[in-house]
Amino acid sequence: MTETTKNSTTPESPGTLAGIVARFETPETLITASRAVRDAGFRRWDAHSPMPVHGLDEAMGIRLTILPFIVLVAGLTGGAVGLLMQWYTNAVDYPQIISGKPLFSLPANIPVVFELVVLFSALTTFAGALLLSGLPQWFHGLFANRAFHRVTSDAFFISIDARDAKFHENEVRRLLESQGAVSIDSYYDPIKERQIPTLIYWAVAILVVLAPIPVLLIAWAREVPSSRPRLTLFMDMDVQPKYKAQNESPLFVDNREERPQVPGSVPRGRLDNDTKFVYGKEGDNWVRTFPESVPVNLETMQRGRERFTIYCAPCHGQSGDGDGLVSARASQRMEANWVPPVQLYATAVRFQPVGQLFGTISNGVRKMPAYGSQIPPADRWAIVLYLQALQRSQSGTVDDLPEEVRKKIAAH
Repeated sequence: MTETTKNSTTPESPGTLAGIVARFETPETLITASRAVRDAGFRRWDAHSPMPVHGLDEAMGIRLTILPFIVLVAGLTGGAVGLLMQWYTNAVDYPQIISGKPLFSLPANIPVVFELVVLFSALTTFAGALLLSGLPQWFHGLFANRAFHRVTSDAFFISIDARDAKFHENEVRRLLESQGAVSIDSYYDPIKERQIPTLIYWAVAILVVLAPIPVLLIAWAREVPSSRPRLTLFMDMDVQPKYKAQNESPLFVDNREERPQVPGSVPRGRLDNDTKFVYGKEGDNWVRTFPESVPVNLETMQRGRERFTIYCAPCHGQSGDGDGLVSARASQRMEANWVPPVQLYATAVRFQPVGQLFGTISNGVRKMPAYGSQIPPADRWAIVLYLQALQRSQSGTVDDLPEEVRKKIAAH
């Protein structure tokens, strides 16, 4: 065997022909060539550009993708899931009547329905775009073509897949040459199938091994007693330097965490010597006249009317008949625990001292809640003043009118 024969080797085939790629110099020639490839009847081909080229989609004859319809179906599915989930949990599995509200109401469920529509649509868009694009794809023959690397900078390409039914290598080359291609190259699939990189295998294996560790740590922390606080990434005020009820404290001599009340201390909001104005009482008796600090005039009455409309009318009604919106709704639903509001001009209410009316507003009575923390004392007295005017309007007689008015009525 000679030296030449010994060292000679036959070039190994680069692989199976995957397609042909042609380079063009300008966007205009790319669009013209795309129209020609489209008109020739090719279906498995693509145009590549480093920038958006207006009119290229029309030249390629690209049809609308089915992805928007898939996303629409996914969004409707998410909305239906959210609606049915809330209906089942609220109206079927765990029905609870709260403040007379219906067990299932569409407006109250819209936020969750909206969120699930967005969630299902977003996930479907992401997954659908990948799948419809044929991704993930570990390798493509075009990546081995060095000239094709310029597609991200200054060159324009058309690639025609060899799997196209009309693909014939020589005819494709002639078609692309006739359209002004600067260069035409064949690209190949590798002889050996490209494998997933080893690094990815190791990364997945490590994640699989480490994944149970957080779960095991959580289970261990829940089962094994410890005097140390729990390990939390987001504190959210879970762990604070504070004492809990009935605990010991080494800070004080008696080792008690809860401290006794300091003699002479005054509860918050109770430091006021004007008990008539603050509590509506003098000693243990309800006052029968308004405090001197409350002006009994039209301005105060108008203020009381505004506050009455806000706080009282929803149950008692605008005229005090007990037919407010809340009361009417509860009566309509025949709520078992609902106590109808009393008529504010009834005899039992009309002859109450003003201090008692003030105390009822402040502290509540029966099912009526206390409004002392919401309405200032001056506004509570204004409501009482308006209430007296309301009672007088409902139970007044001709004798209550001024003498001049009575004379005019008698004259007519």
